[in-house]
Amino acid sequence: MINVKIDASLKERCPNAALGLLRCRVEVAPDSEEFLSMLNSKIAELSEVELSQANKREKIQSTRKAYKALGKDPNRYRSSAEAMCRRIAKERGLYYINNVVDINNYLSIKSGYSMGTYDLAHTTGEITWMRAPEGTAYRGIGKDVLNIEFLPVLFDEEGPFGNPTSDNDRTMITEETKDLLLVYYAFDGEADLPGLLEEAKELLEKYAEGKEFETKILQ
Repeated sequence: MINVKIDASLKERCPNAALGLLRCRVEVAPDSEEFLSMLNSKIAELSEVELSQANKREKIQSTRKAYKALGKDPNRYRSSAEAMCRRIAKERGLYYINNVVDINNYLSIKSGYSMGTYDLAHTTGEITWMRAPEGTAYRGIGKDVLNIEFLPVLFDEEGPFGNPTSDNDRTMITEETKDLLLVYYAFDGEADLPGLLEEAKELLEKYAEGKEFETKILQ
């Protein structure tokens, strides 16, 4: 497993912060019909939830509380899990990207945890999860420059590349991706992470030809 650590700048404000990490080899491809059926069933189920209740789920609430503790307004900077659940509640569905990204999104909307999936070929050295310093920004995937100061952000030797709201395009999943790091961003401890990592492993193995799995939980 690649070397990842949680910085004191994050743990001091969010003592229950934890990461669920999974590394594997994958083949990025279009979604299979079987997986799309499962994803669409989950979207249909969540579309029954009223918009006003979309952020009331336990995992989403824990992320919102963490953002407040870190000094970030969770109503202006929503976690990706909350943003997707709100979109579903508005009956707008989700964009379908590829098997790996859509597995990530399925697991996120199902659990309520925000997640990231990163191409390790475009990271350098040790990774640290930390409270981003004032003035930190990067270009989000499909977005303009995003203000990520005070968010809980993954940094490598090249700089910031991922957080529970929006990831940087440097490490985004493409058809060329082979070496994958999947991350669960948890702020309520590690208790649920072993089962969720096992589910991620099973889906990546079945729908993305995943192999050579390594998992780790950090708290």
